[in-house]
Amino acid sequence: MALEQVFECPRTLAKLRSGPLGKLLEGFCHWLLSSGFSQWSIRTHLANLSHLNEYLGAARVPPRERLSDRDVDGFLRAYPSWCRHRGSKEEHLHRIGYSVHRFTGYLREWGLFDSNTKVPIYQPILDAYLGWMRTHQHASEGTLVRRAHSIRQFLQWLGAMTPLFNLAALSADTVERFFVAYAKTMGRSARRSMQSALRTFLRFCLHAGYLQQPLDRAVPTLRTYKLATVPRGLSNDQAQQVLCGINRRCPVGRRDYAIIQLLYTYGVRGGQLRALRMEDIDWVQNRILFKAAKHGKDTRLPLTLEAGRSLLDYLRNSRPVCACSEVFVTSRAPHHPLTHSNALSAIVERHIRAAGIAIHSRGAHVFRHGFATRMLQQGYSLKAIADVLGHRHLTTTFIYTKVDFNALQQVALDWPQEVSV
Repeated sequence: MALEQVFECPRTLAKLRSGPLGKLLEGFCHWLLSSGFSQWSIRTHLANLSHLNEYLGAARVPPRERLSDRDVDGFLRAYPSWCRHRGSKEEHLHRIGYSVHRFTGYLREWGLFDSNTKVPIYQPILDAYLGWMRTHQHASEGTLVRRAHSIRQFLQWLGAMTPLFNLAALSADTVERFFVAYAKTMGRSARRSMQSALRTFLRFCLHAGYLQQPLDRAVPTLRTYKLATVPRGLSNDQAQQVLCGINRRCPVGRRDYAIIQLLYTYGVRGGQLRALRMEDIDWVQNRILFKAAKHGKDTRLPLTLEAGRSLLDYLRNSRPVCACSEVFVTSRAPHHPLTHSNALSAIVERHIRAAGIAIHSRGAHVFRHGFATRMLQQGYSLKAIADVLGHRHLTTTFIYTKVDFNALQQVALDWPQEVSV
């Protein structure tokens, strides 16, 4: 039994098994063990959950094979009044709440939790749209998360939480009014993201019969200029400064060093690095495969000495044992892939800050911009750079010609001299 692997005291084992949650706590303990939690963490979680077990037992709740919102909410409201913890009560209540959150997350994952949370009236439409994006547009999980966030804002703005919600009555004027109000408070990147999400959503709604007329053109067109911006990337010296500042004596440091070394060496997108799997690394042929992103091409590149060493150091000495085949996983249990783009960007930003480098953007893309700039300065053609970066169109790569200031100076016109008359 799982509990015996954590506790030896017969009294503790009996206490955990005697209440209404005995069977659920046994399963939770097994899940914690298989997910890589430490013995100390497991004992702490189960000790905290024993208070929930005690509360339900005092309320004469029969043995449970499922838990509900009502059980949890009642406990969290009542517990502060009879909490007997001698230390900081606020800190203790926070730990109790965290353990309950972890427990209910496990129960939800296994279909053992009954939630009374009201499902928004628009949820079936949103789910259908995301399913269409996944199946017909082959959207990545990261794209689906961003699209769901954007469309949820739109539907909530429409008053989707009320019974009056009627998507069929949507008009072009309403779509335009929402987007104009949204654009006033958001930056250029957020506006472009909402514009794209709204248009694809409205096309889907017409295709699926939720709308009777096309409304995607009602989304205002933003005035943008091709190649209007200059890519912000790290210079070679700055990138080396970031790498040298990472503490490689700890597991997290080895993982972060390998991540940033690959970003620096190959200039890949963060999503490509998060999707990197064990089978994508060919140690015999010294090759590494980065899967396509944004409908581009798969890229197979030589595994450089520094990149290979950083990966080996992480895989041999720091990567937790887990079932997933993605190379980079979370350092804390339960171990799972770095599925969200924010996770990778947060790692990069943390080490750029630690290096004391002042740069406007600190996400993973700064290494991609720096990589493209280095290739251009070393004399590679735009076609070669586009192939390595996975750009489908050469025009996408043109923007990097603006950061080669030495080359630009050579083609600059002389300042006209004053002409006297």
